[in-house]
Amino acid sequence: MYVASKLFLTKGVGKSKEKLVSFELALRDAKLAPFNIVRVSSIFPPHCEIITMQKGIKKLSPGQIVHAVLAESATNERHRLIGASIGIAIPKDRTHIGYLSEHHSFGDDDKTTGDYAEDIAAQMLATILGVEFDVNESYNKRLDQWKLSDQIVKTRNVTQTSVGTHGIWTTVVAAAVLIP
Repeated sequence: MYVASKLFLTKGVGKSKEKLVSFELALRDAKLAPFNIVRVSSIFPPHCEIITMQKGIKKLSPGQIVHAVLAESATNERHRLIGASIGIAIPKDRTHIGYLSEHHSFGDDDKTTGDYAEDIAAQMLATILGVEFDVNESYNKRLDQWKLSDQIVKTRNVTQTSVGTHGIWTTVVAAAVLIP
């Protein structure tokens, strides 16, 4: 049984005349290019520890199959602002699953894109906890925590944005990489 015990967050941006090359360069910037990435859905495993990207990369080998929640966005339009973000919502009771969300944006800055990704993850977690959820009323900015009924949910995100250039593909990626 494969259940991740650790997870790291990373992000990157790449630019090239070719769309695929810009994606590869974004993966290189995020330090993920040497791995075979398998995209997975949105579950943050129970008891999973978030570690730094530097520590996480050391636990992987080139060519390894790596499971990740991956967000990406690309453009070749001049002045087009693009974003990719992974949001995380972790329940107070770490024996329960949390949620990871991927968000792909156009026209939103880092903060707006990242906050939205966190909102999505918290909403998904609220639904499995059976808690009514209102984005405008539940977020406590001072504590940077979600209050869901009697549950305190920690949220965070990793976000990459960039502005496109005419005739050049710009790709942004954000990822949560799961480590067994």
